[in-house]
Amino acid sequence: MSRVVWILALVVAAATPGAAHAQVFLASRSNPEFTIGPLFVRATVTPETEVVTLDVLWALAIPPNTAGAAIEQDLYLLWPNAVDGDTSAGPPDPALAAYVKSRGFTPIAEGRLPLLAKSLYRIGEDLPPEPVRGGAPFVTFVRQGGPLGLTSPVTYVRIPWTPLLANRTWQMNLRMELTDLMKRRKATWIEDLFWGPQHTISLTFNDVRPRALFPLYFERRDRVVRLADDPSQLLVNLRDADHLKIYEFYPGAARRRLSETLDSTEEITLFLDSSEGISPQVLTVQFGYFRGMRSWAPVLIPIAFFALGNLAMPIFMSIVRRASAALKGRVQFGPGSAERETGAVLSRDTLARIVPGQTTSEEVLRYCGPEAEEHEQLTTPGRRTLIYRGRRVVPQGRRRLGWLATVRRWSIEEHEVEIMLERDLVTDVQARVRRSPLAQPESAPAA
Repeated sequence: MSRVVWILALVVAAATPGAAHAQVFLASRSNPEFTIGPLFVRATVTPETEVVTLDVLWALAIPPNTAGAAIEQDLYLLWPNAVDGDTSAGPPDPALAAYVKSRGFTPIAEGRLPLLAKSLYRIGEDLPPEPVRGGAPFVTFVRQGGPLGLTSPVTYVRIPWTPLLANRTWQMNLRMELTDLMKRRKATWIEDLFWGPQHTISLTFNDVRPRALFPLYFERRDRVVRLADDPSQLLVNLRDADHLKIYEFYPGAARRRLSETLDSTEEITLFLDSSEGISPQVLTVQFGYFRGMRSWAPVLIPIAFFALGNLAMPIFMSIVRRASAALKGRVQFGPGSAERETGAVLSRDTLARIVPGQTTSEEVLRYCGPEAEEHEQLTTPGRRTLIYRGRRVVPQGRRRLGWLATVRRWSIEEHEVEIMLERDLVTDVQARVRRSPLAQPESAPAA
């Protein structure tokens, strides 16, 4: 049964936005005299893996006249995500599971997290932080049932007391590897193709809103350890800055800079305001890594668009011309006739005015125009022939609605008129008209 609950809890957690909520520290006794400070919640992201290393580093600020032995007690951390424990640190603490069971929750995982102690005077030396024996036991649990159903998994961590907590020259480090902290951001396929996947990561502090977490906070709110006036920060370290693109980060009070201690690392920081009390303070970063051809995207994309523009322009213009011709061949707009003429097309009335034996050549030119071919016969001086040729494109099946008309098909009429003259006097007139349909109506020529 617990295995089924664990699988369902993972599904619920995967459906929620990724955020590391380093929430609140709780003391074992009410009204603790000490505070937490400085506090650093640091997430380290590398492009090679989606596993994020998260470190919670802190020290205790103890009043000047208070001895460390007087405040000796275990601390607790409320963490609203599932965590992976260190199997080599020791067995789980059954008291934690019993506690959450007594409150109506269902434990789904137990174990211990690595707990390290770091001396401030060993910075820069080849001395790693000292592990605290036994680490920090935890229990991950959910709440089943209720009107809203299964909750996302949350974790209750016990931090055992060590004399180093009362030493001002030592800083404690609770470390965990998280796979659900960095979430892939939804993007278009064009963005994924040219810029690569985009991710979002969020760090928060003092956020006790998760449904499975709030009851524990509410029960023990008199044991909350407040932030000291010492500088405390939320930090996101993004490795491999040469192949990193940060799209945005917020709030506006956050700052971006290159890390002073890590090579090729961008650092986004947000100072925590201790005067906010138990109010959520959030740092969110949207970023992506690019490699290979994506590194050349700022250069290749303009070149590609320039080349495609030059190649596509002739094709585009050809398509536009064909579409325009098809539209002109099918649709007519205006009050005039849709017939289109080229050359000299003589009407019947014009031809009726030419009378053999009476009409002179000057009258023919006046009636028909000067656009005529003139043929002379050398063997018979005084005889010549005027030939008028013209072409008419006539619409067929035309429908009109006001000034708008549609044409179903077109036909071509080839007109040819021969006027024989002898001594500048018309002797004969012959007119021929050849009609044929257009093979492609959309290619009807313009007037």
